[in-house]
Amino acid sequence: MRKKGEKAENVKTITIPIPSFSWRTLSIVLGILLLTSISLNLTNKLSSTGHVIATSKLSGLVYICPTGRCDETQVKSWASDIGLSVSKYEANWIRGPVGFIFSNNSVSLIDVSSKSKFYKSVCDGINNPEACRISREEEEKAARLACERTPKKDKPNVKFFVMAFCPFGNQAESGLEPVFRLLGDKVDWEPRYVIYSNYGSGYPDFCLDEENKYCSMHGIQELHQDVREMCVWKYYPADTWWDFVMKINENCNSRNADTCWEPIAKEVGIDVEKIKTCQEEEAISLLAEELELNQKYGVRGSPTIFINDQQYSGDRSPESFKQSICCGFTTQPKECSQKLSGGSSGPSGRC
Repeated sequence: MRKKGEKAENVKTITIPIPSFSWRTLSIVLGILLLTSISLNLTNKLSSTGHVIATSKLSGLVYICPTGRCDETQVKSWASDIGLSVSKYEANWIRGPVGFIFSNNSVSLIDVSSKSKFYKSVCDGINNPEACRISREEEEKAARLACERTPKKDKPNVKFFVMAFCPFGNQAESGLEPVFRLLGDKVDWEPRYVIYSNYGSGYPDFCLDEENKYCSMHGIQELHQDVREMCVWKYYPADTWWDFVMKINENCNSRNADTCWEPIAKEVGIDVEKIKTCQEEEAISLLAEELELNQKYGVRGSPTIFINDQQYSGDRSPESFKQSICCGFTTQPKECSQKLSGGSSGPSGRC
């Protein structure tokens, strides 16, 4: 036993980079810890099936699959294309196949469920140049197919359903705003709002009406802000709406929106009294239209985005939004060739 104050010797540490795909069972993690412990030992250890695994074999791609249902043919084919060997192990504690690679005291999880996911996870995990090249080709091919399948219009329609203070909806707006600045009125933009009925404790904390028909997830001030943004969209140019909303997203929240919005409205040239009148007189009719559209399109969360009535499932970077919207043109304008930068391209959630 080490005495207090003594330094540990020969302590090995590892990091486990987790890729963006999700894992279905905790047994995978347990398997990683098992084989990691094996790889860091200087002697051979027994696997969960009772067979001896030599640490020298833990190289290339380690492929673990259910006992009696283990066919590595497909994975070996993919791996050989990028110069990786495959070591197969059967285990009775796993429900489906999984792969990982040991490299420099780290373990990279490898998605073996499909060709494209395999190469992407190898690229992300160990930066294998050939895997990265194939992954790019697979992504480009998938993007071309998705573009071909997008319905075409002379003027594409983009509906984006959000909540005023859902962070993921705000993320989508930040990704779409540069595309609006680029394409302008060449696109039929439709900001829409996610409206719930009978939400939370209902009226007056979450809902506008005592029947609890028009409610918002983050409370009544968010619902008020939704209505104000609808009013600005109805009575002002689109670029004013974007100016207003982007500043609201940056400076206000669901706890202070009812006071925070006024100086911002004045700053971007909006008549505060006009919006207050709209909010007082038109809130119910505006919300009724939104609720009807929510039901029509099966909207359940923020953001939910449709391009020519086809739901968008890509990431939320400006460039990804631009490419998908440009795919909706019958004839793409010259602006579609301009590359946009910035924004989020990683995994994103919804409210």
